[in-house]
Amino acid sequence: MPEVDLVFPRSWFEFQDPADADQQFRCDLTWLTSSWTCIFGNGCPGIYADAPEAGCCTLGAHFSDKDDEKRVAGWVEQLDDSRWERRGEAMNKSGRVSRKGWVETDDEGERKTRVVGGACIFHNSRGFEGGYGCALHALAIAEDVHFVETKPDVCWQLPLRRTFRDVERPDGTTYLEVSIGEYDRRGWGPGGHDLDWYCSGNTEAHVGTEPVYQSSATELVTLMGQPAYDVLAAACERHLRSRSALALHPASPRPR
Repeated sequence: MPEVDLVFPRSWFEFQDPADADQQFRCDLTWLTSSWTCIFGNGCPGIYADAPEAGCCTLGAHFSDKDDEKRVAGWVEQLDDSRWERRGEAMNKSGRVSRKGWVETDDEGERKTRVVGGACIFHNSRGFEGGYGCALHALAIAEDVHFVETKPDVCWQLPLRRTFRDVERPDGTTYLEVSIGEYDRRGWGPGGHDLDWYCSGNTEAHVGTEPVYQSSATELVTLMGQPAYDVLAAACERHLRSRSALALHPASPRPR
């Protein structure tokens, strides 16, 4: 089945953050209860037809802020040639890995991981003896930590999307709305419509054995905090039990 339409009915759940009275979450239950799972290395054709092996790593990863870049830099120091195929590309004249060797600035002045050979510099090719895929992801597995610690924010969040909006109530009071939903192709900006394939809306990627709120629990706790995640998880469970038509993402299989 081809990619489903971008616009379809969704069920949203709103609740006050248990840890912050001035913050309210708005969560897409349709997405979070879907059966999506990452199929990188297992049939993913990549977002560009001419770079299928790179998955969604073709453009490099933009850092969310200085802290994000600094955190990743600490893990980059632990990568050696056995785990990072393009480590030599990041070395300076002194033979040491340099931040300037793996970070570049885009046309808008934003810092991101450098693109080398048509993919993020941390992308290891399929023939690399140290393993195919993201070197920082592999490092997390080797160090027995979750990849939310080793990878840039945008990498471990995808395809979850967190956005913020200031909301004013009719009585003049305000709160911060934090939305947690699907990072579909529109999240990439206007260029997202030019991608040749995108995972979140394709049936090929909706083959997970757990719903997203469970398979991505660590990511969601990092984005929301444990108290808010607990409220969300309970809502997702109720939503699935309802078996409403709106409880299912159109790319996910129908229950029998």
